[in-house]
Amino acid sequence: MICATLLASPVIDLTICFHVRRYLKTRTFLGITILSGLISGIVLSFLNLGIVEPYIDKAIGLETQHKISSGENVNLHELVDYRAWQKSGAIVAGAVYGISLASLFGIAFAYGRNILPTNSNKKKALFLAGVMWVVLYLMIMIKYPANPPAVGDPHTIYYRQSLYVGYLALSGLSALGVAIAWKKFPQIRSKKVVLPSIYALIMIVAYLTFPSNPDKISISVELIQTFRIASALTIGIFWGLLAIIFGSMWDKFKPHEHAEIAAI
Repeated sequence: MICATLLASPVIDLTICFHVRRYLKTRTFLGITILSGLISGIVLSFLNLGIVEPYIDKAIGLETQHKISSGENVNLHELVDYRAWQKSGAIVAGAVYGISLASLFGIAFAYGRNILPTNSNKKKALFLAGVMWVVLYLMIMIKYPANPPAVGDPHTIYYRQSLYVGYLALSGLSALGVAIAWKKFPQIRSKKVVLPSIYALIMIVAYLTFPSNPDKISISVELIQTFRIASALTIGIFWGLLAIIFGSMWDKFKPHEHAEIAAI
């Protein structure tokens, strides 16, 4: 509407059209990112409630029985209320989690779309989601496998969290460095194994040098393993769903075309 009104003044018209189109590109990109993260996060929360939470309940029950049998005082009423509060907020937590990871995913996709393999945006998004699942989840789980919240010594929780966050940050930043090098130095792309090998070497060294989890598992190993498999499954579904929704919406609304117009 603004552009049509100012056709009599070409210079002003071009300037205003430029800003309007740039604004629409940003709004479209944000909408795709937030909506795909919101939907994927809510689906993840329902999956966790149905698949993962029962294993958490079992683990908490076993740990509670162990504490009671050892003479420790346990407030069962408080524990039940806390778990009810956790589950009641699962949908909101899933939405926040989904939008947060989708924001990271959206930035990575916009930055690297032109160098991601295949010509389909949906397949590009699936490839990127697979990489991020490996970098931000699988690599960390190899060193510090997920345990139900009740498993572990409460006195070491901050130490364990610092190890987890440190390892996660190292994996993420190393992968980011590889991605930047891959984009900045096209001559390296012909040697496809070089940069991924550097990332793998960094993570192997980190695996060998980072301390192990200090807590011993005191409940059924089978229960723990099942919990870990269920968690990996739901997170994998989350990343796959995020990629499909994001890629499909990208194809439909084409925010990159607005970006090209804004660059004139």
